[in-house]
Amino acid sequence: MSYLLNVENLVKRFGENTVVNDLSFHISPGECLGVIGPNGAGKTTTLRMCLGLTSPDVGNITYFGDLNMPHEALAIKSRLGVVAQMDTLDPDFTAEENLLVYGRYFGMRDRDIKARIAPLLEFGALTSKAKAKPSELSGGMKRRLSLARALINHPQMLLLDEPTTGLDPQARHLMWERLQMLMQEGKSILLTTHFMDEAERLCDRLLVLDHGKKIAEGKPRDLISEHLEPDVVEVYGQGALNLAAAESPLRQHAARIEVSGETVFFYTAQAEPLLMALQAWPHLRSLHRPANLEDLFLKLTGRQIRENA
Repeated sequence: MSYLLNVENLVKRFGENTVVNDLSFHISPGECLGVIGPNGAGKTTTLRMCLGLTSPDVGNITYFGDLNMPHEALAIKSRLGVVAQMDTLDPDFTAEENLLVYGRYFGMRDRDIKARIAPLLEFGALTSKAKAKPSELSGGMKRRLSLARALINHPQMLLLDEPTTGLDPQARHLMWERLQMLMQEGKSILLTTHFMDEAERLCDRLLVLDHGKKIAEGKPRDLISEHLEPDVVEVYGQGALNLAAAESPLRQHAARIEVSGETVFFYTAQAEPLLMALQAWPHLRSLHRPANLEDLFLKLTGRQIRENA
């Protein structure tokens, strides 16, 4: 099969620190691959290598069957669309001027660029903001303009680095809607994100990184089924932590127990006996739900906060 992006055995070191460690993955036409992991897992360095901004110490990055990054970076980038984590819009230009100037970077004729500006602004729900400068736009509008700009050159593939970071829920959902529209059109996407609901909603497959290594890969629901019990019961309130103790009678009803802050998480294949037993503690509050991608993330990478970026 001819992959749009094929990454083989990437290694990147900074001094004695191995940031990316023998990493391989691929993206097929029309597929969205999500890359998730805690801070310092190697996500940004991997993306920078895929964009030719950082050279790997070992390994190969091939696009569109036979183009090698970074040696054929210009030919590759002409067929990519990129939305960086930080805002890179030109503050001196209006929304439509940002699109026009960006299109010129790809050697497009002004006539062809201008024919795309109105449809792209409409795609980003920004038609009324064509004459507005970035300083006049909300955070969600800026992200949608960045996405519209990334589409100016008819890219075959999009690389999105945490595209909804800092957005409120309404703006995030609108961004998701636009990304789903692109996927329905057959666009391929490499997406890094810290939002597990975003990863589960958008991604066909997930790549889970930690300490620069791939620790899991697969479809979101398959990974959840493979690594987790199907039901989770969260218990919180005064005295809840006592239920996680070794002598707790609730342990017999759970395959696994985790504690985070003041909440106890009971993972089980059968929640009913546990819920019945919890009636003996009526002052505690509980939430019964199916296992989700956040549970998977925390099981594979731990609940300890990482301070390194």
